[in-house]
Amino acid sequence: MGELAEYIDGLPNICGSEPRIEEAIRAKSADPVFMPPGVTGFAGVDSTFAIGLHMHQPLIPAGGPDLRTAPIISNLQWMMENPSIGDNHNAPVFLSCYKRMGEFVPQLLDEGLAPRVMLEYSGTLLHGLRQMGANDVLDALAGITDGTPNRQAVEWLGCPWGHAVAPSTPVQDYRLHVRAWQHHFAALFGLEALSRVRGFSPAEMALPNHPDVAYEFVKTLTDCGYQWVLVQEHTVEEPGGGGLQRPHVPHRLVCTSSTGDVASITAVVKTQGSDTKLVGQMQPYYEARGLSRRDLGGSRVPPLVTQIADGENGGVMMNEFPPKYFDVIRECSGTQTPAMNVTEYLERLHSAGVGPGDLPVLQPQFQSRIWGRMNPGDGPDRLAEVIKQLQDEDGRFSMEGGSWTNNISWVRGYDRVLAPMDEASSLFNERVLAKAVPTDDPRYRNALFHLLTAETSCYRYWGEGIWTDYGAELARRTIEIVTHDL
Repeated sequence: MGELAEYIDGLPNICGSEPRIEEAIRAKSADPVFMPPGVTGFAGVDSTFAIGLHMHQPLIPAGGPDLRTAPIISNLQWMMENPSIGDNHNAPVFLSCYKRMGEFVPQLLDEGLAPRVMLEYSGTLLHGLRQMGANDVLDALAGITDGTPNRQAVEWLGCPWGHAVAPSTPVQDYRLHVRAWQHHFAALFGLEALSRVRGFSPAEMALPNHPDVAYEFVKTLTDCGYQWVLVQEHTVEEPGGGGLQRPHVPHRLVCTSSTGDVASITAVVKTQGSDTKLVGQMQPYYEARGLSRRDLGGSRVPPLVTQIADGENGGVMMNEFPPKYFDVIRECSGTQTPAMNVTEYLERLHSAGVGPGDLPVLQPQFQSRIWGRMNPGDGPDRLAEVIKQLQDEDGRFSMEGGSWTNNISWVRGYDRVLAPMDEASSLFNERVLAKAVPTDDPRYRNALFHLLTAETSCYRYWGEGIWTDYGAELARRTIEIVTHDL
């Protein structure tokens, strides 16, 4: 069985090979992929830590002077071509950040050390890098994705292809984002590499808390073969409604729908804090050094301190992270507080006899207040009534989900972008999904590419000016393609 083509008809390979993708994922789903040979449990480990680097650049209609006809290019390419505007002078530094782990990891391995890092690159960034000719960056990433030492050192995390936020993206579209990233990653790095992607990193750490959306979110992840998800500490709660008592052990995220359906997945908690500063200065290592083993499922296991941050944004990540990463890996390798990627930690946990049923349960924030007034199975109408009651009683109660920051809504104030996005999504669902257009149809791929590109979170995050125009224009193109081509 050959590998997938990276591009088809000039577009990234984001659909059309669903059976092969599923076969590759399921074939090795029960096999450990990161635990060192001959190792079981956590001998010699008192505590451990994991860091992840999130990398993203949107695609924008800016490859020419006329917004309505401009080719879609990477925002990074636009920055490189317009260095005198704003902070575009950072573009070459960003580009080096996307490549540098492909250089750091082999160097540390050559020193006989045990580097660890988790990488999460959006599909729009991966496509943009290839489109702008940054082949050296992709080659460097391929170099640390294959090969036995690299396989243990580097763990890739799945993500939504277009960096869409789960709470406010239609659930059927979010599933398309998840599948598209798997296609694209497999086309870039191989089906075997995809089979080793076990964890999922939501864009903006945004976790839906509306019961029906949260259920669909978890079901999408498990249907797509993911075994664990990263969650932000303040976006979840214990079943009784309180904050987490043990953020440094894995949990089981359980999401129940209004109709009574239940979906669950292992959740690893990213603790609160200033993301780039904490990762840039390798704070998780120093926090982990002050922790010791604790009880879990009848075993004494090391705690895991987990952080993820933008891998390129800000002076701390640009300048302070590289030397600090080298210092910490050199200091911690072979000690009782080593770096350890999450899947390796979970594989060791399983080998120590700790199963999913032993993990403490958590759920999205505010759900305890809902289940205090209704029962699962009461249905969506009753759920809508309860949500309205709670919102009327407490202005802080929200079903818009939670993310890395509590002061941003992904819905309010974005009508200029959301209205055309909603129309594009609705038309795609009506004219493509409902009519079962084959996913390998070139028209399907073209429409899907534009839809996923339009749903990038950047068009909401900035909320005004040219970014709103970009989002609306991409949605307009999607509507036009779906209306006239399908």
